[in-house]
Amino acid sequence: MKSFTIGPNDSGQRADKFLTKAVPSLPKALMYKYLRLKRIKCNGKRCEISTRLQEGDVMELYISDEFFLKADDQQAFLAAPTRLSIVYEDENLLLVNKPVGLVVHEDDTNTADTLIFRIQHYLYDKGEYRPEQENSFAPALCNRIDRNTQGIVIAAKNAEALRILNQKIKDRELHKYYLCLVHGRLPRRSDTLTGYLRKDSAANQVEVTDQPRPGSRTIVTKYRVLEERGSVSLVEVDLVTGRTHQIRAHFAHIGHPLVGDGKYGFQRENKGSGYAHQALCAYKLVFDFTSDAGILHYLNQKSFVLSSIDFVEDFHRRL
Repeated sequence: MKSFTIGPNDSGQRADKFLTKAVPSLPKALMYKYLRLKRIKCNGKRCEISTRLQEGDVMELYISDEFFLKADDQQAFLAAPTRLSIVYEDENLLLVNKPVGLVVHEDDTNTADTLIFRIQHYLYDKGEYRPEQENSFAPALCNRIDRNTQGIVIAAKNAEALRILNQKIKDRELHKYYLCLVHGRLPRRSDTLTGYLRKDSAANQVEVTDQPRPGSRTIVTKYRVLEERGSVSLVEVDLVTGRTHQIRAHFAHIGHPLVGDGKYGFQRENKGSGYAHQALCAYKLVFDFTSDAGILHYLNQKSFVLSSIDFVEDFHRRL
């Protein structure tokens, strides 16, 4: 038997959601069976799937030890370095400038050096994250960007901040702006592009079309041309919808792929550009709350901007 005492980062969750995170090795079908058989209890009584857990509740699990993670499994993040470029930090969240080449989460290479592991290791060293004291929560990312894209990534330090930030992103009360270099000169200085994006997960690639197709989702991309030099344009993008590879695929679809983009771009022109990856950066974040933000109310109307972006400086220097 193993018991969990519900802490502040666990409270408010449904029992099944808590168990999925606290005991990830327990298959869902088996979890539901154990709930029915009363082998999982809350405060010594039958626990329903929909039971909302409160701080101080005690969950008792009369199940095999094989389903519980070992301490070493909980601290895999310690293998990652703590090297971070911090844009902003307070007691609830971190804004980090992710460099090109670093993945945000573990991928098929199973690398231990990921952005989230770096953040967890950093917070562990500061004494702000103790996995042995947590049942279902670990510091988590609220947004993600591609390995070869630089930019601001948001990490929540506690469950309440994570819940609020995820909802604000969903409600579009956080505005994310990107800078990119595109081939050619766009037909309008500013515009709102609408299209339909369909993802091919096996190929890790997307397709953008002007008309909806089975499996496609609507995308909206606003842009503003900041500067033009030769056959390259520096563009600011306001990402209204945030789909996989949206900026890269959308600009490629209209005939102006990103400079250096080997997946969606012009191979011949990229070879002579000097860019080994897409010239794209999530450079600006604006908090624009229109509803209650709870413990994060103090962030309303604050904006954060990266001061140094290599490809922008290179654009001004070379072109």
